[in-house]
Amino acid sequence: MPQLDPFLIAIGTLGVLVFIVSSMLGMGFSLTVPQILTPLKNTRLVLISLAANFIVVPILALSIARVVPLSEGLQIGLILVGMAAGAPFLPKLVQVAKGDMAFTAGLMVLLMVATVIFLPLVLPFVLSGVQVSPWDIAKSLILLMLIPLALALFVRARYEEIAIGLTPTMTMATNLSLAVTFIGYFVAYFSEIFGVIGTGGILAAIALVVGATVAGFLLGGKSLDTKKVLALGTGQRNLAAAFAIATSNFAANPDVLIEIMVVSLIGLVMLMLIAGELGRRSQGSL
Repeated sequence: MPQLDPFLIAIGTLGVLVFIVSSMLGMGFSLTVPQILTPLKNTRLVLISLAANFIVVPILALSIARVVPLSEGLQIGLILVGMAAGAPFLPKLVQVAKGDMAFTAGLMVLLMVATVIFLPLVLPFVLSGVQVSPWDIAKSLILLMLIPLALALFVRARYEEIAIGLTPTMTMATNLSLAVTFIGYFVAYFSEIFGVIGTGGILAAIALVVGATVAGFLLGGKSLDTKKVLALGTGQRNLAAAFAIATSNFAANPDVLIEIMVVSLIGLVMLMLIAGELGRRSQGSL
């Protein structure tokens, strides 16, 4: 089915774009700026969130890369994913988990900005020969995430009734585009993902996602809402940033991109299941 791959990849990519933009718009339409900023006034929570994503998870990724037998390309892919935080899929995960959407928005913006600063400073020391342009990482995050979020927040502040009315439409677009993204990418890259079986790449991906999620949950403090958001926000990595660095530095080594895709698909499935379980537990405790 090679002739279908470009079409399926295009469908998956379109699904990702629609998913990210509609998620940001939906979040902005349903929240206010003070609601987003209030959780970030908690200095302890901010520092814990940064430590979980930029100290604990990178160390975890480097440790897994040393312990699990992996090719050089798979190791690099895993490390890139472990270093990048601020995922566009986080709002949907937290919505499924019935968590705090205001903290989700604040955390996502915080991690995206920190990733743009962190990666160019740290990656050259971890991976020799890597050149990281902050703008290459930042431009997609700004165009696809920050601008739609800011626009939706503006509409919510000036035209609240319109914003509230548009929220269900954004939710529907998010759900449909997520399904399209998963089906398109999974089918298009099935042979590549299947080829990773037996290499340690899948085991490494599962270990990273599970370890990062558990670390975020344990560091989330006493509030279950906070623990949910930090667990899912730490477990879901910034794949857009990882892809940007991989394509500009490791285009000749397909294993790098394959491992990022493996972490992406496995992480999405696992975290959706975890989010669903967290949501059911919250419902059961009411």
